[in-house]
Amino acid sequence: MTIYRLIAASCMAAGLSACAAGPKVSPVEITRFHQAATVQQLGMGTIFIETASDDGLTALDLAPYKSALATELMEVGYRETARAEAQYIASMSVDRYIAEEERGQSPVSVGAGGSTGSYGSGLGLGIGINLGGRQREMRGTDMAVRIRDAASSDVVWEGRASFAVSDNSSLSDNAANASAIADALFREFPGNNGETVAVRVAN
Repeated sequence: MTIYRLIAASCMAAGLSACAAGPKVSPVEITRFHQAATVQQLGMGTIFIETASDDGLTALDLAPYKSALATELMEVGYRETARAEAQYIASMSVDRYIAEEERGQSPVSVGAGGSTGSYGSGLGLGIGINLGGRQREMRGTDMAVRIRDAASSDVVWEGRASFAVSDNSSLSDNAANASAIADALFREFPGNNGETVAVRVAN
C-alpha cells in the first residue's frame, strides 16, 4: 500500500472533517537490505558520516538529518570518528519536496560486485486526496543511507525511508522531520533483508 493510500485510510478511520482540519502524517515506509555474510558485523566499530554529492539541500538544511543519523548510528553500536580512522562510511542522501506526484526509487546496490535486489516498491507520495474542506499542502521526505566497508568499499547495509506530512504538522520542521524519519529507518536495526514495512510516527 502506498503512503498516500495509508493517509487516506487513516483519515477515513479518524473521520473526514477531523483529518481535513488537523495535521496529517503518513507512516514512514522503510526498506532495508544487508548481506547474510556480514550481518553479524553490523552495529559495531567506527564510522564516518558523509552526505551524497547530489543532494539538492544546503548544508544548513542537511545538518539536522546528519545529526539525527549520527544519533541513530550511535544507538545501534557505532562510534563516530574521523574518516581516516573509520572502519565504515555511512553515506546519506535526503530529498524534501512537495508531495504531488507518484515517485519511484533507484535500485539498491547491496552485495559484492553489484545489486542483490531491486528497490522501487512505488513509494508513491501523490497526496491528491480530496477530503472535503481545504486540502493541506503535503511535504514529502526521502532519506537513503548506505553503510560501506571503508577498506573494500563494499556496501554492507542500505536503507531507504519515505514519508509525508501536512504543512501544519510539527513534523514539517526540519529537526523534527529528521528525527522522525531517522528513528523509523533504524528501528529494529538491521531489519529484515528486502522487507518493506510502514512505521507509524507521532505528530
